[in-house]
Amino acid sequence: MGGEKKPQSLGVWPAVKPFVNGGASGMLATCVIQPIDMIKVRIQLGQGSAGEVTKNMLKNEGFGALYKGLSAGLLRQATYTTARLGTFKILTSKAVEANDGKPLPLYQKALCGLTAGAIGASVGSPADLALIRMQADATLPAAQRRNYSNAFNALYRIVADEGVLALWKGAGPTVVRAMALNMGMLASYDQSVEFFKDSLGCGEGATVLGASSVSGFFAAACSLPFDYVKTQIQKMQPDAQGKYPYTGSMDCVLKTLKSGGPFKFYTGFPVYCVRIAPHVMMTWIFLNQIQKLEKSVGL
Repeated sequence: MGGEKKPQSLGVWPAVKPFVNGGASGMLATCVIQPIDMIKVRIQLGQGSAGEVTKNMLKNEGFGALYKGLSAGLLRQATYTTARLGTFKILTSKAVEANDGKPLPLYQKALCGLTAGAIGASVGSPADLALIRMQADATLPAAQRRNYSNAFNALYRIVADEGVLALWKGAGPTVVRAMALNMGMLASYDQSVEFFKDSLGCGEGATVLGASSVSGFFAAACSLPFDYVKTQIQKMQPDAQGKYPYTGSMDCVLKTLKSGGPFKFYTGFPVYCVRIAPHVMMTWIFLNQIQKLEKSVGL
């Protein structure tokens, strides 16, 4: 029919679409990045360099060890990235409306990123805790290993053994890290897109690749210190007297500064940066492809 109009999205789909797209793109990216993330955690736990960690894991635990905690990683993306990218899209859309349709200045995008990161991290903190524990389990003495079978088993046992609030252990540094990461990622991404596209005349593929790499570097540089503290808090075990090595995030910061200096917080930075940059890049690429697919089928 010549005069047929394009079907409009009805119901709740327009409202949930940014969240679904964000979560799906993050989960697809995680499937590719999980081995690098696993190596990064082992480096932070003092297992050696990237080469040593990879060699020992493959030799002692097999190839499957690189994907240890994948279920928790996917659950984390299904919660954290769904919430942060969906919230960021809604916040920026509302801000553009309030700005009479004009492009947002950089600081407003950064503020939206900070807010979206905080909300996403609050929602995704339980899955993040499960992921850290599953990845760190093999580094513990046999008697202290938790041996979670999957992410849901980890969440169930954490609640059963430690209480519901234990799911948000380390949530403070997790939220702060997410705010720093999203500010670094989003604030630099838009500026980089303008530079690669407008100043250098790059095509879409080169622009996304270049801008995502720049944005990933700043996301890593801003967030790694908080990620280090978060990892130490979430994986700590009580000693024989039932005492934990750190009483909280600030205690961890002070003890780390005293024992290793400020650069201790950047332990594993090359691997962390290599992990963050591709994940950012692939998340944007997957998100772009998902949106194109939805547009082609009228969603």
